[in-house]
Amino acid sequence: MIRIATRRSPLAKWQANHVADLLRAREPGLEVRLHELVTRGDKILEVPLAEVGGKGLFVKEIEDALLARDAEIAVHSMKDLPAVLAPGLTLGAVPVREDPRDALCSPRWKTLSALPGGARVGTSSLRRGAQLKALRPDLNVEMVRGNVETRLRKASEGLDAVVLAYAGLRRLGLDRHATYVFPAEEMLPAVAQGALALEARADDAATLKRLAALEDPATRVRVDAERGFLARIEGGCQVPIAGHATLEGDTVRMRALVASLDGTRVVRGERRGPAKDARALGVALAEELLSKGAGEILLETEGRAPSLAAPKRS
Repeated sequence: MIRIATRRSPLAKWQANHVADLLRAREPGLEVRLHELVTRGDKILEVPLAEVGGKGLFVKEIEDALLARDAEIAVHSMKDLPAVLAPGLTLGAVPVREDPRDALCSPRWKTLSALPGGARVGTSSLRRGAQLKALRPDLNVEMVRGNVETRLRKASEGLDAVVLAYAGLRRLGLDRHATYVFPAEEMLPAVAQGALALEARADDAATLKRLAALEDPATRVRVDAERGFLARIEGGCQVPIAGHATLEGDTVRMRALVASLDGTRVVRGERRGPAKDARALGVALAEELLSKGAGEILLETEGRAPSLAAPKRS
């Protein structure tokens, strides 16, 4: 039997069941069960993530279940996974990525340009908020937390629109609510948005062998570049950071940005390089942005400057 540790949100359970189906398809008759957990991030809904700890809020309890051998696999949204994994754990597989773009959901106004001046737009992401303010300084961007359905409902109950990950809408069969999908050139996605992380114990050879069959090499390359950038920039949920890589043959193209919370300052960069050096390319792009002023934004926003030491490999 294989046990999959997951959060209890509808989207998290969809993702875990999707992985369970992939495993069963390769091994008919394999018994797979979900080990459902409530993380600290699921309990704290009225406070922005940046104020209570950032990415690790959705991960720690699930990783603890792996380390305690209560589960063999953990399924995460890759964008929730910190740049450095807990000791003893490894990223066993990265399946095919869903659409990484962001989507505007507005029953009345439909597109970003159609929103009236001063419109109220909800998001749970500082990255989206900063880019919205950069595109439309007149908007009132408000923090909204909760599962996908809860945030969609708020688009009809007081807010003019919400912005969500398009991948989550597609996975839950709710993409009909997406009235406008932002091109990556207009709103750069979060690092690893749309990708799943299948985490396991580094010493569990049998599980790692199972997971290897679910690996998508192209997605892994893109995610390696993006997470290399994230690890070097040393940013979490406390500062608006975006990174998006594409694979064109054997060449990785990556774009990234670091922005101030109000969107008035945005430091951008782009690099291309061999797929085999994807992670190093992401690190180099982070170095470029730091040299162009991203370090000052990090210092002002998080109260610290990034260290000069190279990050540990995740």
